[in-house]
Amino acid sequence: MLKSISRLIIKSLGWKLESKLPEEKQYVIIGAFHTSNWDFFFGILGLWALGLKASWVGKHTLFRGPFGLIFRMLGGIPVDRTVHTGFIHKVAELYKQGRLNALTIAPEGTRGTHSKKEHWKTGFYYIAHEAGVPIAMGFLDYKNKRMGVGATLYPTGDIQKDFEVIREFYQDKSGLRPELQAPVVLPPRFNQEGEMGGEEQGPV
Repeated sequence: MLKSISRLIIKSLGWKLESKLPEEKQYVIIGAFHTSNWDFFFGILGLWALGLKASWVGKHTLFRGPFGLIFRMLGGIPVDRTVHTGFIHKVAELYKQGRLNALTIAPEGTRGTHSKKEHWKTGFYYIAHEAGVPIAMGFLDYKNKRMGVGATLYPTGDIQKDFEVIREFYQDKSGLRPELQAPVVLPPRFNQEGEMGGEEQGPV
């Protein structure tokens, strides 16, 4: 029922839903681009329309007060991005234990609605690689009113090469506020070979 209603709402709003989900039952979903608070509404609507019960990560401060319970009921997982807590390893273990099927992550971070970031975070990639699951490339393309999952990437371990594939997929997608879209590039801590430099990797 929820799936049918969500699809009806999407169609009535003039949007098209793309459903090219991985064949595997477990995967990490990229949520891009994140430039507006409307992204949460359309993102949840899209997940329901695809029949997915996916979890998602958000800044821990979003889970304070009465909305915290609602966000958790909608699959939210609070993350303090300022603290290195082994989040990537913990989530990968949940996948390996069969306790997690799909996790949606916005690589630009939850603060993408306030300022433009200079690069994507890489937590989604390392979670998928460590857990041995594919990456489903989800998108919200406001310009062409398209949403959904359009392709699947199987991480090779060569993050630089894989990011080129991801960048190519998202090059024709546009957020609600394209001027706030973070370029699909690795953080500056990576060298030209795609290896990390001295800076440690953050939680997501």
